[in-house]
Formats: sequence, C-alpha cells, structure tokens
Amino acid sequence: MWTTNNIPDLTGKTAIVTGANSGIGYEAALALAAKGARVIMACRNIEKGEAAAQQIHSKYPEAALEVMALDLSDLASVRAFVADFTGRYSSLDILCNNAGVMALPERYETVDGFEMQFGTNHLGHFALTGLLLDMLQSTPGARVVTVSSGGHRMGKVEFDNLNAERVYKRWGAYGLSKLANLLFTYELQRRLESAGKDVTAVAAHPGYTATNLQAHSGLFSFLNNFLAQNQDMGALPTLYAATASNVRGGDYIGPDGFLEQRGYPKKVNSSDASHDETVARQLWEVSEELTGVQYAL
Repeated sequence: MWTTNNIPDLTGKTAIVTGANSGIGYEAALALAAKGARVIMACRNIEKGEAAAQQIHSKYPEAALEVMALDLSDLASVRAFVADFTGRYSSLDILCNNAGVMALPERYETVDGFEMQFGTNHLGHFALTGLLLDMLQSTPGARVVTVSSGGHRMGKVEFDNLNAERVYKRWGAYGLSKLANLLFTYELQRRLESAGKDVTAVAAHPGYTATNLQAHSGLFSFLNNFLAQNQDMGALPTLYAATASNVRGGDYIGPDGFLEQRGYPKKVNSSDASHDETVARQLWEVSEELTGVQYAL
C-alpha cells in the first residue's frame, strides 16, 4: 500500500505542476512541497493559485512554492511561461502535466483555434514539454508525468476531426484528448530511449475522483457524493509516477481497486489504441505542426 509517506526526500529538486490550484494538481503540489521540493504552481488564474499556495503554507510554512501564470489553451502563454521559468531556474526534475478540462457541453476553441479539450489537455502540454525538453535533458533522472484518464478508452483518433470541426461530441472529444495524452507519453518515451536520454516519460490516471473537472456534468457531480474517492487519494497515482523508485519509462499508473476506480497506486494497462505506434507517430507530427514546437531529440 503506497502512500505519500513513501515519497522520498525531494530537497533540492524542482517540480512544475500544471493546474496546481485545485483538485489533483493541488494535492500533488502539496505532497511534493511537503517532501522538500521547490514546486512551481503553474496556474491559469493567478489569484486562485496564490490562494492555493497560502493554503499549502498554512500546513507547511517552510514550503518552497512559486505561482506562475500558464494558460495551456494559449500557446503564447505557454511560451511566455517557459521563457520565464528557464530564465530563473537551471534544472527541472519533475514536470507534472496535470491540468485539463472535461466534457465541455459545447464546442469551444482555444486562442489558437483548436477544440478546447484537445488543445488544452494534449496540445498545450505537448508544447510545454517540448519547450522544456532541453532543461529536462540536462537534469539527471528527470521525469515527465502526464495525467490521462480511464476515459481514454472511449477516445478515437480521427485525423480529419481532431478539432471537432466535423462533429463535436463532448465525451468523444474528452476521450480523444486523454488517448492523445497516452499516445504522446509512449511515443515520447520511445524517442527518449532511442536518443539515449536520461528522461523518463510516464502516465497516470486518478480513477474516479471528485474534482472540479466534473463541473460540466450534472450526473458526475451527483455521483461524486456517493462513489468518488477524495482528491488526496486521486493524486496518489500521479505522485507515484513522479517519485517512486520502481517506475520505468512508459509505465501507466492507476488505482488498484475495482475497475481502477479507486484505491492505492499500481501499474495498470491502457487500451490497445494507446499503443498504436503508427497513430502515435502521425499524431506527434501533427502536434509539432499545429503547435510549432519541434522536439530536439
């Protein structure tokens, strides 16, 4: 039974957690800071980020936290964040690609014209990771943890409808974005390995956890009261992926309970579609083209 007590001392290490002002991102930032890491809370809303940082400081007064502006639905914001971060820091041990949006009732677009869920959950993090790659490569043992979802199993990659111009289905778009998170993780790991880089790419999913993500789904908001596990439990797979010593590149971590809905973290399996290397390569090329971010591997 792995808990936050198993997280090693992280003094001297630097972590970025996207979406750290609430939900699983907040719990991950809290736990990493409690173990001595300097945590960059990368948040779209600075005020909410500062409030979350104050909350962590009330529990751990010595926590090393910094709130920085990052809107993953705006590639200019991603580039500005990276420029700011790399201008002030020289290493990055943990990049936690956590932030996301889920099942928006209507089709919305990002600043750059992408469907909001695909653009935020996948393309924003694809660009962020690529722009931080040099620093990750220069930090021994760095890890990239991308948070997916059991919802990846309902995702399908249709290259003629990535941005849902042809047809928009809220759960289909969410499933695509979460499937893309896994295709990205596995392809990134393959490329890192073939280039001989000491960076590990892993994925995690929280099971059924009560978070703000369910705000757009009345059914899930209702079911949260009965079925969902707490956010601190939901964050354990992410924290395991980020810090456990037995994690290997390409691992996927989720809860150990019934249907991976709740429980303590363990290595789990993802769908056959997530392991399609041909689709992964094509999605990678499309993502580089759409974001303008080339991976120097």
